[in-house]
Amino acid sequence: MSTPTVIEITREHNPFPRDGIWTGADGIPRYQDLPDSLVALLESQVDVRPDAEAVVELGGDRLTYQQLWDRAARVAGGLRAAGVERGDRVAVRYPAGVNWVLAFWGTLMTGGIAVAVNTRSSAPEVEFVLKDAGVTVDLAPQAALPDGEAYVEAGLGHADVAAMFYTSGTTGHPKGVPTTHEAFLTNAQNMARCLGIPADIGPELRTLISVPLFHVTGCNSQLLVATQAGGASVIMPVLDQPALLASLATERITFMVTVPAVYALLLRRPDFAGTDVSGVRWVGYGGAPIAASLVRSLQEAFPSGRVFNGYGMTETASIMTVLPHDDAVDHADSVGYAVPSVDLAIVPSGADPALGELVARGANVTSSYWERPETTAETIIDGWLHTGDVVRVDPAGRVHIVDRTKDIIIRGGENISSIEVEIALIGAPGVLEAAVLAVPDDVMGEKVGAVVYGGEETVDVDKVLAHCREQLADFKVPQYICVASVPLPRNAGGKVVKARLRESVEWGAPLR
Repeated sequence: MSTPTVIEITREHNPFPRDGIWTGADGIPRYQDLPDSLVALLESQVDVRPDAEAVVELGGDRLTYQQLWDRAARVAGGLRAAGVERGDRVAVRYPAGVNWVLAFWGTLMTGGIAVAVNTRSSAPEVEFVLKDAGVTVDLAPQAALPDGEAYVEAGLGHADVAAMFYTSGTTGHPKGVPTTHEAFLTNAQNMARCLGIPADIGPELRTLISVPLFHVTGCNSQLLVATQAGGASVIMPVLDQPALLASLATERITFMVTVPAVYALLLRRPDFAGTDVSGVRWVGYGGAPIAASLVRSLQEAFPSGRVFNGYGMTETASIMTVLPHDDAVDHADSVGYAVPSVDLAIVPSGADPALGELVARGANVTSSYWERPETTAETIIDGWLHTGDVVRVDPAGRVHIVDRTKDIIIRGGENISSIEVEIALIGAPGVLEAAVLAVPDDVMGEKVGAVVYGGEETVDVDKVLAHCREQLADFKVPQYICVASVPLPRNAGGKVVKARLRESVEWGAPLR
């Protein structure tokens, strides 16, 4: 197998500062002065501002940094008493809120690995993750938080794995992504630099987390960014638009991130006009395409804020690129420039060196998938992570995503594996063949569409949907189904030719 040609993306016009970054013999750019671990980061904030608010659950508890530390240490003690040792995996399945945060920090304090499980997953999906990760303790939604004598593991360092998030891929099964303390710390530093968050901002930074904590955006690019700054994470257990708007003023929110669909819905609300948004300084979005008109509306709606687009993957501990405020409207189709400590490059797909698959390397980029050596070898080549995204790079070094080679559907920021849905469909009553495609949607970006073929047997769409609901999380269940009268088109290798389906399918009205 030949080594792919890699053409690095220039930083000549990149606006983000790179001071304090060094590159070792392995070619990986790293920050020089990061804390030893996430636990050390949290401890430093406890030392400096013990009485400052650290975590707020809307409608629930509020914790200062000292309270967060003390309670998380008791969770760690309880986990130790339950048999968790350094390197063991602990499943965190609580809803977004204080308990999730305590379970996360408590696991890290034991030296364990927090496995962030999607709370919207079906029972079979959860069981797969628990078994695949080899979980020692499962903190299920109804389970009490562990409690014991305070404990903090000594000697944690950059190379220790802190957590594992799962990502869907073309195999149809989620893959565990081990994420080190250094990767988390690096991502937080990249966020701070790209957004221009002052190092001394402290409690003034208050981020509203309305996206799930089991996603890298909510955890890595909000919760941990707030911790690094000494600010507060204000968490919404369930997305509630009126409560979100009200909290902007009552919780003195300065930093918010959500998907474009949510912003579009918020701006359409009659009560938005009466909402005090004067304190909001950073307005982030990502996870789905966004129209320039919506970006312009956001800039007008949040006059004190600076908007930004962020792009990344579970494998990169969140962001790889950021599109800054000044470029946001004129280059709304771009995801921006490489963040300071990530090298980006193109593997050209043809003669154009600015068009091809995006690859990345950096201290926040995973070095492997959990117990998947073959997938690791296919995806990480000579230190470069192959993202599976086909991109175009403009002369300034901005990245524009033009296709997704992995056939992932992005519905309102949720990544959905088309093959996973196809596997569920194939098992449905009367279905012989199935293909899943992205259906463009003005609000959600994309929705799940399915083309099914049942041969001579009549396909009962209601039964197909009922089967899917038993096998899949609700957001993965197709919202459009087309029943084909002839077998699906396939190539010589037996694979469905989805390009032909996209050209010929007429979806009609959504089913729900």
